[in-house]
Amino acid sequence: MAALGALSGCATSGDADSPYRASPQFKNGGFVNPPNADAPASASGWAIWSRFLFSGKVGTVPKDPIPVRPLTPAQLDALAPQANHIVRLGHSSHLLKLQGRYWLIDPVFGERVSPFSFAGPKRFHAPPLQLQQLPPIEGLILSHDHYDHLDVPTIEYLAQRVQRYFVPLGVKARLVDMGVPAERVQEFDWWQGATHAGVKLTATPAQHFSGRTLADRNRTLWASWALESGGQRIFYSGDTGYFGGFKQIGDRFGGFDIALMENGAYDPYWPAVHMTPEQSVRAFTDLRGRLLYSVHNSTFDLAFHTWHDPLDRIADLAAAKGIALATPEIGEVLTVGQPRTNRRWWAGLK
Repeated sequence: MAALGALSGCATSGDADSPYRASPQFKNGGFVNPPNADAPASASGWAIWSRFLFSGKVGTVPKDPIPVRPLTPAQLDALAPQANHIVRLGHSSHLLKLQGRYWLIDPVFGERVSPFSFAGPKRFHAPPLQLQQLPPIEGLILSHDHYDHLDVPTIEYLAQRVQRYFVPLGVKARLVDMGVPAERVQEFDWWQGATHAGVKLTATPAQHFSGRTLADRNRTLWASWALESGGQRIFYSGDTGYFGGFKQIGDRFGGFDIALMENGAYDPYWPAVHMTPEQSVRAFTDLRGRLLYSVHNSTFDLAFHTWHDPLDRIADLAAAKGIALATPEIGEVLTVGQPRTNRRWWAGLK
């Protein structure tokens, strides 16, 4: 949601009264990115909004149906409980079955990613299963508070149905406002972590921003996440621009069996907060990942590139560099560490 953030005002409350004043990421009343002299500057908020309002888009919404593999609770129950499974729900939303227990990452089941139910980016496809079909959820992980990652109708439905929520600093209040019991939410600064239901979680750095209105920019923190389950390591980038923190994360954890990498909604007008496919591959290499899993595409129209451009480019790059790539269909189940054949499911679709 780069356009929303471009016009948002910075937080003005003083650091001394903030419960987050001890965080190295909290300065001058709001959260900040780590220093990055190489981060390119974004266009002005006026330029970004003018482009969205007055420039035409071409090919950003698919004309042909996006393929979706419907899922049933019985199919999920049949997945081996001794393994780690990842189910693509769409965009950056994923259902995980980790050693027999279910988790969600940035779940968005709503029709639009917008503060309005009648306007804003509308999903290209239905989820592979409905909210009411979800199994009992042990843990829910959020990367930040933008609408395409934190969805009100989804959280309101799940509020009492999730055992534990894991969120960056400041996001707890968002969830409590949506009906989540406060005692079920844990907040984390970068490099802080916890262990729950056999899964070790660590909030890791990212280069992005936050906010859900024009007046609350950077009031909450953003994060990527590292998960360790059953001897395997899973990385989720959340939303981020490219920065040196990827190498630090890779070095600290010793690499990852699979890395779910942002790959979509990039643009020259906001180059520091979303990665191009080339940068996603570079970040994956820094992380010392074994399998690159492309996320943040194929569900919502959030930028000006064609809907399939992220997929085309990352598939070509991975092939040229000999990188193992996963571009699963919506609803496809990937079992971490198990052989699979990747397919360009989008090829030929308009």
